[in-house]
Amino acid sequence: MATDSWAQAVDEQEAAAESISNLQIKEKPEENGTAVYATDPSSAAAKPEAKGEKSTDDDDKEDKAAQSLLNKLIRSNLVNTNNQVEVLQKDPNSPLYSVKSFEELRLKPQLLQGVYAMGFNRPSKIQETALPMMLAESSQNLIAQSQSGTGKTAAFVLAMLSHVDPNNKYPQCLCVSPTYELALQTGKVIEQMGKYYPEVKLVYAIRGNKLPRGMKLQEQIVIGTPGTMLDWCSKFKFIDPKKIRVFVLDEADVMIATQGHQDQSIRIQRMLPKSCQMLLFSATFEESVWNFAQRIVPDPNIIKLKREEETLDTIKQYYVLCNCKEEKFQALCNIYGAITIAQAMIFCHTRKTAGWLAGELSREGHQVALLSGEMQVEQRAAVIERFRDGKEKVLVTTNVCARGIDVEQVSVVINFDLPVDKDGNPDNETYLHRIGRTGRFGKRGLAINMVDSKMSMNILNRIQEHFSKKIEKLDTDDLDEIEKIAS
Repeated sequence: MATDSWAQAVDEQEAAAESISNLQIKEKPEENGTAVYATDPSSAAAKPEAKGEKSTDDDDKEDKAAQSLLNKLIRSNLVNTNNQVEVLQKDPNSPLYSVKSFEELRLKPQLLQGVYAMGFNRPSKIQETALPMMLAESSQNLIAQSQSGTGKTAAFVLAMLSHVDPNNKYPQCLCVSPTYELALQTGKVIEQMGKYYPEVKLVYAIRGNKLPRGMKLQEQIVIGTPGTMLDWCSKFKFIDPKKIRVFVLDEADVMIATQGHQDQSIRIQRMLPKSCQMLLFSATFEESVWNFAQRIVPDPNIIKLKREEETLDTIKQYYVLCNCKEEKFQALCNIYGAITIAQAMIFCHTRKTAGWLAGELSREGHQVALLSGEMQVEQRAAVIERFRDGKEKVLVTTNVCARGIDVEQVSVVINFDLPVDKDGNPDNETYLHRIGRTGRFGKRGLAINMVDSKMSMNILNRIQEHFSKKIEKLDTDDLDEIEKIAS
């Protein structure tokens, strides 16, 4: 097996994962039964299952924290979006300011230098409106909804750095994240943006960071998980909560999905002075998130970044009739033999099918990458980077990769298995996100669905009815047209 090209590809992927981050992850129990993670150089071989993932060969139901972390790891640039910002002000009569450049914010020179060093040339959509609110002299609370990659982390980091008085050697800003890994990613942004502002120091309030009893922190910014942050404020009194100027609660939708975090966050907020600026961010505004946000942020301004609706208008959809898994694989080989494909993503229902298909394609001479929920988040990020760099031309995956991953060269998405929910009904939302991996950046895309039974044909028909978009049967007459799209 060691000489098998597929095995070598896996070895290369795992080796590449180590270069993504020098962070080795080891699971440790929180006092309330939830899990946080601590760095441990000896745990390179550790592969904890992400919370909420199942070890059975079932659909990969990715937990929100892991998906959020994956998006942070693989994004090097902001999402290029035309989404519109909707603003609800606590005082409708107050003038609404927005900025088109960072200079307009009158930032400290060392912070402006840090912003430009990070590659931000001008504010993103959400930054244009949120930053004037967050940086105003009179404290303004904010609840903001934005998808991953819109620049919200940089926005609240800039607010924290701006409100800090470096002459005061005690905590002035608290930032709470749902997991250690997400806290670490925010900390990296603070370190990057504050590169030219060395007077401001950062400390992580995470399990495993043991401090001597009676110690008073001198760092101005504290970032951590809710349980440890609460302990540092109340039990150990490392932090005087009455001196906090800015409280940031990031990834609120992920936060309330973790047992105990919601209550801990509320208890921290209640210790803070009324003058403290409260900033809450969430990718979604479900009712549970909204109720939580209103409990923790009094008299807020509200910013919503309207999601850009994914469209099927630029994606040509086909289906291929088969009788079994092996026939679907042969049809896949025939498609590859008939047309030139730049890069493709192939979605399977289970990890077992994905592993089998990746092996078969590799034996046919294809450069294949495999992505599934069994892998650590850092490993997944490394696989996606290799695929994005063109080192593999085919990415075989389960639903773990259906959302949020933009690879410009992907011209073809193949549903080896059609997406269904736990009851066997069509999963229309997942279908949209899957085939939405192609036809991006204004280009045309191609989606091919493998149908192997009356049941899957019925599912495809119901998907077609839901989107009111015809899915045509693929035949030899279509090859010239799809060649133009696929290559």
